[in-house]
Amino acid sequence: MTLGTFPAWLFWALLSAAFAALTAIFAKVGVEGINSDLATFLRTIVVLLSLGLILLATGQIRHSGPIPIRSWIFLVLSGLATGASWLCYFRALKLGPATLVAPIDKLSVVLVALFGVIFLGERPSLNGWIGIALIAAGAVVIAIKR
Repeated sequence: MTLGTFPAWLFWALLSAAFAALTAIFAKVGVEGINSDLATFLRTIVVLLSLGLILLATGQIRHSGPIPIRSWIFLVLSGLATGASWLCYFRALKLGPATLVAPIDKLSVVLVALFGVIFLGERPSLNGWIGIALIAAGAVVIAIKR
């Protein structure tokens, strides 16, 4: 599926990046003056309510058959990893500047590539590896104290 000249995945990935950037800025301001774990909890409630309303409004909250056990296991693991990531992210935002926290957080891109190779058998192209290396290098350069 494409949207004009963009593949649909690229459109959604760019929107994800834009919303992730706003998340960092809004979270940095929102975590001031309150416990970072409480901030994460409140944010999670908003995410759950928002997604629930979207599913209801679009009619996607219907039963489409049994969910395989394997799906349950990996979705639970993904949810636990998400929660841990958010707790750590909000703690980091509470303690440090968003302009340093967010780039280091994006080292997840590098880790996804490595885990994709190890666990999923994916094989990035040479250009892909160069981009991954540049992301890693960029995060290190940003984090180096001046």
